[in-house]
Amino acid sequence: MLILGLETSCDETAAAAVGDDADFACRIRANRVASQLVEHKPYGGVVPEIAARAHLDKLDDLIRLALDDAKITLGDLDGIAATSGPGLIGGVMVGAMTGKSIAAVRNLPFIAVNHLEAHALTVRLTNDITFPYLLLLVSGGHCQLLLVKGVGAYRLLGTTIDDAAGECFDKGAKLLGLDYPGGPAIERAAAQGNPKAFDLPRPMLGRAGCDFSFSGLKTALRQLAATHQPSPSFVADAAASLQATIADILYDRARNAFGILAEENEKPTALVAAGGVASNNAIRTRLTKLAGENRVPFVAPPAALCTDNGAMVAWAGIERLRLGLKDGLDFAARPRWPLDPSAREARG
Repeated sequence: MLILGLETSCDETAAAAVGDDADFACRIRANRVASQLVEHKPYGGVVPEIAARAHLDKLDDLIRLALDDAKITLGDLDGIAATSGPGLIGGVMVGAMTGKSIAAVRNLPFIAVNHLEAHALTVRLTNDITFPYLLLLVSGGHCQLLLVKGVGAYRLLGTTIDDAAGECFDKGAKLLGLDYPGGPAIERAAAQGNPKAFDLPRPMLGRAGCDFSFSGLKTALRQLAATHQPSPSFVADAAASLQATIADILYDRARNAFGILAEENEKPTALVAAGGVASNNAIRTRLTKLAGENRVPFVAPPAALCTDNGAMVAWAGIERLRLGLKDGLDFAARPRWPLDPSAREARG
């Protein structure tokens, strides 16, 4: 099975060709990603209209490049998978409509992929993890803990009640005068700082449940930045303290998730982290410790597959098509699309 995957939900335009070969090295036949850092950097964040126009400009060329990289044509494909939500709706529509058009012209199955499910299943592309596993899905727009029971089967254990961890990294970097995107910038600055220099608040820490909160942490960092000169040493210490604080929060909430599952005699096969923030090494270190305490492996995709990419979308398409799951060309793009529709509505 060979699937073309398209990703346009936020500020990366991506196209990839992925197969279901037994050998991982043969699975990703092509994986092209075009960043929009230059377009959004002047604004310190993603501007939806600019993102949608950039997707329109870049996607066709990326598809051609991905096919060339894989040494295939559209006639070699078994299906087209495109992120169809959640995300910035203008961008989502670009990828979804492009995918539908190719599927219609080539008479191929179309798979409408949930962007969050693509992140959730990436670890099965890279590591062949079996269900069920505990997933920390953490990115610029999402922060959730889920039990992944199977393809299309997710139980939400906790979500953010306000902002996501990745958004906290981005805003934190802006407050400290660091580059965009904020996550990598904070991690680079933190490498030179003292993570115990500033005692920042850890919202929700020690409370029951698995929900997250980061708005108070951003407020505290803003107040800290307003009372200090932005010297290199201050910026490094503040970045290190922010990173350590976020890692503590994620550790605490995931530990509660393990406790809830243990009470229910539910044994996850692994602790998995996915999404852009999962590429942060300090966070990976804390989660590795937590996984060891619960006698399961910690697994995260390579950093390049934590951020948005077409390979994860193509793989989710393979997982779904294996089960006979495909979608009509009338499938409507969605700005919101929870993995666990039975759970309460929340921003995460």
